Formats: sequence, structure tokens, C-alpha cells
Amino acid sequence: MNTHESLLAGAVEAAFQAGKVIRKHFTRKLIVREKGKLGLVTNADVEAEETALRVLQKCEPTFALLTEETHSKGVMLKGQRGMWIVDPLDGTTNFVHRFPMFCVTIAAQIGTRVEVAVTYHPILDELYTAIRGQGAYMNGVRMHVSKTTKLHDALFSTGFAYRQRDLLSTEMSSFEKVSRASRAVRRPGSAALDLAYTARGVFDGFWERHLSPWDVAAGSLLVQEAGGKVTDFSGGKFDHHGVEVVATNGKLHKPIIRLI
Repeated sequence: MNTHESLLAGAVEAAFQAGKVIRKHFTRKLIVREKGKLGLVTNADVEAEETALRVLQKCEPTFALLTEETHSKGVMLKGQRGMWIVDPLDGTTNFVHRFPMFCVTIAAQIGTRVEVAVTYHPILDELYTAIRGQGAYMNGVRMHVSKTTKLHDALFSTGFAYRQRDLLSTEMSSFEKVSRASRAVRRPGSAALDLAYTARGVFDGFWERHLSPWDVAAGSLLVQEAGGKVTDFSGGKFDHHGVEVVATNGKLHKPIIRLI
């Protein structure tokens, strides 16, 4: 049975290998197609996922798989103690337009909880890692959430559901309320990176609706292990298999929930 440390090592290697694929394709002509209302997918996404899964299945072949591009069911069968949750390229629209805010993000779920998290920004070479109960790190240096206590001093980030225009008025209303109360709100386009940057203390908080497990599984653990708080929009228990997330430094959690 693999230890958490060996799962982390496997996830890091998988993220690095997928990152090499992404960097290779970043300046090349891409094959791009629409996934209906689910966004864009490119040949880089598919190749990066295949590359990551080869490493992960070698590290722990008994784990179930929940991945964005293959849409595996992510159901743990009898005898399976865990699951790999993988987004090989979070921020594909950014990638297609050469806006360098995208990442590889991988989580190891054991039982019902995420125990190991890795998010890798291949362009900036930033590696974010966490094991439950052991803190969160960026390139080996311990991370902590920000110490900001006042909304008007805070920098937040958010995201909008892809092409869900029926939700746009709701999302813009939240955006306006937080913008008026805070220093600023950013919308970089990668939930996994937004969460990593919240764990790092760059952002004081992040919220978004209609996400998938692979968007938030790793990032939510990074924030928690960096001393932050992660819940649903009502302030209740966070579920990475749910569809909404609010992540903050803890001090600004109740104020941001009241606004959104």
C-alpha cells in the first residue's frame, strides 16, 4: 500500500511530465474543438492527460480515475481504496489564446477525502503541493494564506461558468458587489490556479459556481493546508464533488459569503 509521500511523488512526476507536453504545444498550432457547453479541448489536453495517467497508474494502478478529458466515472469499486482526480490542462481557453494562466492539477482521494494535492504551472515553473495534515508548499517553501482582515484591502478572484449565459447576471451581480467592497477582483480563468494563489496569499479569497471535481480537488486542500477556509456558498461543508466553492484566508470568509 502506497504512503501519502509516494502518492505525492507520483503526482508530482505526472504533473511535470504533463507540463512538458503543455510547454511543447504552447507555441505550436493546436487542434481545437468544442466540447459542447463544457468548453474547449485541444490535442495538448489529450496528450497531457494520457502522459499523466501513465505515470499515475504506474504509481498506484489500483486507484479509480476521474479525469476531465476521458470523463471516467470516478467510481471506486470494491477493493479500490482511492482515486486519482486529474485535470491535465485547467485553463484551456487561456492556453488556446496564449494567455499563460493554466496548469496541471492532480489530487489523490482516499476514501471520501482528498489527501494529496499537486498543481503545476508549467510556464512559470511553480509547483504547489500538499499532504493532508502536513502543510502546503510552493516549490518546497511553506505557504500561508494572507493576513488581510478588511474587505477594502482585499484582492479576490472568481470565475464564470463556461457559456452558461443564464447564470451571467447572477455572476455579474456577485462580481459587482465584491468589486465595490474590496480593492479589486480578478478573473484569471483557471480555478485550480486561483485556489493555489489563495493558498499562497496572493489572493485573499476565491469563489465560483458550477465547477467540476478536477477543478477544485487539489486546490481546496492547498488552501486548507495553508491555513485557509473552504466551504460551499452557504458556509457549509465543502464537497469537491459539489458545484460551488468559496475559499478564503478565513478572516474574510463570512463577509464574502454575505456579498455573493
